[in-house]
Amino acid sequence: MSMSESSSLKGISGHRLIERALALAAALCLTVTGAGCGAKGADDKADDSAKLSFMLDWTPNTNHVGIYVARHLGYFDKAGLKLTILPTAQAGAETSVQNGVADVGFSKLSNLATFNSQGADLRQVFNIGQHSVARWCSLASRADIQTPKDFDGKTFVSFGSAEQTAVVKQMIRHAGGKGDFKRVTSGTNTFATLTSGKGDFAGFYANWEGIESELKGPALHCFTQADWGVPGNPDQLGFVVKNSWLQQEDHRRVLTAFVKACLKGYDYALSHPDQAADILVQETKGSAIDPILAKRSMESIVKEGYWVDSPDQKNISGLINVKDAQDYLDFQFKAGTYRNAKKGDPDKAPQAKDLWTDRYVREATDR
Repeated sequence: MSMSESSSLKGISGHRLIERALALAAALCLTVTGAGCGAKGADDKADDSAKLSFMLDWTPNTNHVGIYVARHLGYFDKAGLKLTILPTAQAGAETSVQNGVADVGFSKLSNLATFNSQGADLRQVFNIGQHSVARWCSLASRADIQTPKDFDGKTFVSFGSAEQTAVVKQMIRHAGGKGDFKRVTSGTNTFATLTSGKGDFAGFYANWEGIESELKGPALHCFTQADWGVPGNPDQLGFVVKNSWLQQEDHRRVLTAFVKACLKGYDYALSHPDQAADILVQETKGSAIDPILAKRSMESIVKEGYWVDSPDQKNISGLINVKDAQDYLDFQFKAGTYRNAKKGDPDKAPQAKDLWTDRYVREATDR
């Protein structure tokens, strides 16, 4: 799950084209009922369930586990929902939701900031990421890289994201360096790009690729951006919709039911991490997720508290931390990351309060 940010409204959101193609093959036409494309059961004629389409942002992984748990345990059925899970598209979940290809998509607030600055009309309605999982790593065997200062003059394995570039520059400068480095586009496997010597450091996610590194290698030496001068949380990720889609009352009602079912799914995953990992593997057989990776990932999510505000919290809030979000957006704005629809500099930083609404989480939880 190599780190990626959206770079343009019509772009691929920094995700690997090949991995999107794999996701397409692996996750094609999954639905709440488990039926394939075009398959019809005996009860289809009488099926009056509310239909909702949801697009993933990447290949299925533990970020999505609450959705698959909700499907497996019948939470959507009980809510009267018929959910179609769509594999991520080459254009990305954000563009697909903006263009009406999917009703809801999986993304993060910092991506919405980029898209909405360029004219999109998206809003986040549910969040699982209370703490950043982004890590910036070199191979552990690289004795010449001990702090981010040592990234100076090295080659960054990236996807051309202005957001990533701003983060790395700040980390290097905070560590006493100049913030100068070269870039190389990642191939299909970021680990391979590093081990081949084509790149020196890259961005990873601790709760997935970090676990892959521990299980199979290569060993990594990683840095957390909050420790090196980058404010806020860049990884407030969850569900996004188009604002105009919310104008219809039936859409709002369906979304509340969906969020409520997913909250139950993610809460179950926190309380039963091993079982949730098994469900994820079972529900996404075409993706061939390593069962050990899934379990270790869930263990790290629970142990590190990535989804909760405090270690003793047993349920996810579903809400964003507006201050953390705004601190990060302000940092990116000052770094010159954002562009408006005319490719110019926007007048002010994207506002987290305008990119997010807590309405549907609160309706789902009666808060």
